[in-house]
Amino acid sequence: MKTLSKFIFAICFISTIILSAQKNYPQNYFRNPLNIPMQLAANFGAVRSNHFHMGLDLRTNSQENLSVVAAADGYVSRIKVERYGFGNAVYITHPNGYTTLYAHLNKYYDKLDELVKERQYKDEKWEQDITFSPGQFPVTKGQLIALSGNTGGSAGPHLHFEIRDTKTEECINPLLFGFNIPDGIAPIISGLYWYDRRFSTYEPGANGIAVKKAGGTYTTDVVQVSSPTISFAIKAVDKANQGFNLGIYHAELLMDDHLIYSFSIDQVGYDDTRYINGCIDYTRFAKDKMSIQHLSSLPGMKLKNYSQPDLNGLITLQDEDIHQIEIILKDVNGNTSRLKTKVRLNKVSDQVSPAGKTVIPNEGKTVASENAEISFSKNAVYDAVNFQMSEKQNLSADGVSNTIVLQSPYIPVHDDYTLKIKPNRKLTVEEKGKAIVLFDYGSDTKVIKGKWDGDRIETQFNRLGTATLLLDQSLPSVSPGWKDGAPVNSSTLRLSGKTKIGDIAFFRAELDGKWLRFSRVKDDFIYVFDEKCPKGSGLHTLKVTTINTAGNTNTQTFTFQR
Repeated sequence: MKTLSKFIFAICFISTIILSAQKNYPQNYFRNPLNIPMQLAANFGAVRSNHFHMGLDLRTNSQENLSVVAAADGYVSRIKVERYGFGNAVYITHPNGYTTLYAHLNKYYDKLDELVKERQYKDEKWEQDITFSPGQFPVTKGQLIALSGNTGGSAGPHLHFEIRDTKTEECINPLLFGFNIPDGIAPIISGLYWYDRRFSTYEPGANGIAVKKAGGTYTTDVVQVSSPTISFAIKAVDKANQGFNLGIYHAELLMDDHLIYSFSIDQVGYDDTRYINGCIDYTRFAKDKMSIQHLSSLPGMKLKNYSQPDLNGLITLQDEDIHQIEIILKDVNGNTSRLKTKVRLNKVSDQVSPAGKTVIPNEGKTVASENAEISFSKNAVYDAVNFQMSEKQNLSADGVSNTIVLQSPYIPVHDDYTLKIKPNRKLTVEEKGKAIVLFDYGSDTKVIKGKWDGDRIETQFNRLGTATLLLDQSLPSVSPGWKDGAPVNSSTLRLSGKTKIGDIAFFRAELDGKWLRFSRVKDDFIYVFDEKCPKGSGLHTLKVTTINTAGNTNTQTFTFQR
């Protein structure tokens, strides 16, 4: 009894250390970057497509152009302007070793905005990534630095806010810094799953178990399993008082009162954020966006500072006894949920017998079909993959190869693989210059311009699905939002881009022979009238050049009055 008490005390002590991590970070040093109460739309570590959410999404009451202020004294060390990702972003470096980031902004504060605009016209380039020295743009805590917005990869008005270690550039959970965000709600558990781990979590996949809540504890019926080696995963969300579904911060898995796995999402670097795909049931997430988090370490999941290396979460059942299972979930504020269940080994089922070429973690692999070859690095997979590759006839008029079927879009890969495809006929030099590879991974497509290696085109990609070699001889184009030659009385010029295949990879606009600054929002190009085109300046000629993924160039000319 004493031994058991000591062990339980040790578990509680470890948990206390983990959840007290915020004491290692300066408390109340950073202020709310908005002048309205902090309300979370998303927290640090929430599951996103191919990455962890790396900061806090702060609500702006569905509005744009709210004041964004510096969270502490420091200096603007960097800004970014980009089509996707952060959109318009500001980085502030602070003297205490941290950097804060503010993203999806509409506009920088005046002095900074003027410099960015000047640089854009000098470079004749809208997208920018500019770094600054400490003396150029010093800021004080609470100083206006920007207006909030909905730029970049944002799906609605909000402010994305990060805190990074300035030296390592790793993102740290901002909730560890003592922000005042009321939260009295424990994580909500809606599902439990077990996996046969004799081969892989991908085959035969998740086995769902119904969860019910009794009082303050979640329970299930006895989990009857058919494999002597298993692992568990949990479907759950956290809630702040505002009601949004947030990611799980901390989890523990105990078997017969022994801690066998735990994770805490305290810090992640952008170089490692793709490891999210080894922390979740990727198949279920890719199919229906269901977030199920593993309570075990997959053999190819190498994320640092996430789980304890000596606790892998694998359960080996050597008898048919009933064993006690407890899962504990906690948020940063210590709100706790518990799921208690039991597991028992039933009749052992047959083990999966791979039918394809097995690709396993930490070993490279090359697999070939008649007209294609795929090469994986040693870091390609998180768990064993029964990899199957085949070809099928492509009936597209633009197709010049078979469609290469690469396993399934529901199996993740961590880094770029190399794919070589042989066309189904000999291509001329000109045709090779117009060749592109279309990747279809179920939920979306992507077109890549490859390079030729003899009679094969070579590309790199980081998702599975199907790949087809196409010839694209079409021209990209833009359509004006005004009648040619007519007066434009709005505050902007808007051009809508269009391509048959792929994307507009290059865009240049010249007003009366001089470069004009258009921003890009998805497939639209937008110019906000400024001193380059004042009112009453008469008839203007706008020359627009676009190039698509295949390299086809189109030049169009439009006129308007101002």
